[in-house]
Amino acid sequence: MKIALLFILFTWLIIPVSAQQTPTVDNTLLLEYYQNQRFADAADYLKKTYPEPVADLKILSSLAYTSSMAGRLPEAEGYYQRIYAADTTNAAILFNLGSVNERRGNNAKAITYYKKILLKDSTNFSVYKEMATLSRSSGDLGNAINYLIKANKLNPTEPDVAYDLSSFFINLKLYKKADTIVTTALSADTANLMLLLGKAQIDYRLEKFPEAVTVCSHLIQSGNQTNEIINMLGNSYYSLKKYNDCIATLKQLEENKTASETSYYYMAMSYKALHNQALAVSYFDQAIKEAVSPNVNSYYGEMADSYDQLHQVKNAVNAYQKSLLYGVMPLTYYALGNLYDTELKNKALAKRYYKKYIGSSPPETQQSYMAYAKRRIGELSVH
Repeated sequence: MKIALLFILFTWLIIPVSAQQTPTVDNTLLLEYYQNQRFADAADYLKKTYPEPVADLKILSSLAYTSSMAGRLPEAEGYYQRIYAADTTNAAILFNLGSVNERRGNNAKAITYYKKILLKDSTNFSVYKEMATLSRSSGDLGNAINYLIKANKLNPTEPDVAYDLSSFFINLKLYKKADTIVTTALSADTANLMLLLGKAQIDYRLEKFPEAVTVCSHLIQSGNQTNEIINMLGNSYYSLKKYNDCIATLKQLEENKTASETSYYYMAMSYKALHNQALAVSYFDQAIKEAVSPNVNSYYGEMADSYDQLHQVKNAVNAYQKSLLYGVMPLTYYALGNLYDTELKNKALAKRYYKKYIGSSPPETQQSYMAYAKRRIGELSVH
């Protein structure tokens, strides 16, 4: 297929020897360059064979094509501009100028060329598709959707456009519109995994859980085992009250260490439905841990210290105690012991937190705190 395509391109770009007696081009060598993807060599060969000034449009087309394929985009644009100056009705040259500018990152200029094509041909599917891509990359989602809608009307079975347009509609929660687009495209290519992914997302959000299970299972069997698909499959099983299937599916995420708050929650709810309360509690605990930042205890600790410096002792104590709910830092126990000792004059609680501090195995860098806590425990026990 690749060789056939190269042959077609070559026969279109070939320079007729009869029209250009001197100099002549070695078409066999040129074809060899194309077949081996040596486009820079092909461009250099053509430039050497046909030195400037070049006026022949066929030669300019060959120079433009090889320069573009070689990544010499400024040169390619220059050649295409010269062809366009000679023939402003040439839609193919306009498309190439748009493509070259798109590759150079000049999206605004590319769109200008594409719009010129639409003035001549308002049914050009490829132009609408390219303009949708450019608009989206520029953050112009409104125009991107409009161009995709037009492209989809012209070719409703083209998978890339169908998937992109349906994705926009999914994000806008227009699930039925998205479903119509994807279903139409799938009618022409029932095994397209990209379209099947879109179908799975739509079925799941429309709460068509039997259909979601079927499509997600097919995607997984086809090798598409992303977290999103496994989550949709597991959650769909839960909604269908197939709790064992839900657990078996979502355990894959746990085994891969990619489980989330949501997957732990549905596993917990499944165990609860199966009356396994012990495992339900365990997975609810996992869900809570995933839902909460591991730094929350540190945040509360820093907040407590600020309250302490503001002499708002009760607020400081509350913040330190909340910090302990999210993870133990030895100094939090020490800080609570010190507050109860020096500010609130509660000997019993001061001793309790000093002891908790000592029992929490603080690092060696806190030896001075350890010594103080031990001394105060002794002194508080005497009085």
